[in-house]
Amino acid sequence: MNLVHQSPAQAAVQSRSAGSLQVTVPGYPSARAMVNLDMGDYCVADGTHSIKTLLGSCVSITLWHPARKIGAMCHFLLASRGEQVGPACARFCDEALYMMLRDLAALGVEARECEAKIFGGGNMFPSLYEENPFSVGRKNGERARALLQQAGIPVVAEDLYGTGHRQVIFDVGSGDVWLRQIRPVDPQDASLAA
Repeated sequence: MNLVHQSPAQAAVQSRSAGSLQVTVPGYPSARAMVNLDMGDYCVADGTHSIKTLLGSCVSITLWHPARKIGAMCHFLLASRGEQVGPACARFCDEALYMMLRDLAALGVEARECEAKIFGGGNMFPSLYEENPFSVGRKNGERARALLQQAGIPVVAEDLYGTGHRQVIFDVGSGDVWLRQIRPVDPQDASLAA
């Protein structure tokens, strides 16, 4: 099978890329083709691919079918678009999940047979904003949990909230996710080091 579906923005990125990225993560199968997700992208792929992204307050959901070795990943910015009307857009949690499930169903993958993992929702500026229940990151994470529960998809792992950004790599072949969280530098600490 090969790369199955991706957002239009991701298709443009893929068409410009010269080849797959080699990853130097210990224990990581570097023979996999790497797909990079930008904000508002999603991808459905088979086990010959890995999908990576960089998250701040945005959130990623990974879906993986253990028997079929097919998976999906999105990188959404906001919990929902609210009252605005427009074509489906992976910038919003509910729509990104809908598009991933639609594309997985087209491949014969049942949503309830998938495992989900959720990542992100970090506070990027802790010295300016305290984490609170109304932050964009927290709303994103809570919306992802709620929608997955409504769809009957078990969440088997999550790494949400806190401070800083996260680098995420999803190996579609194994269902494993590599994660690195990088905490922001306090401006006062940075000025002392100079």
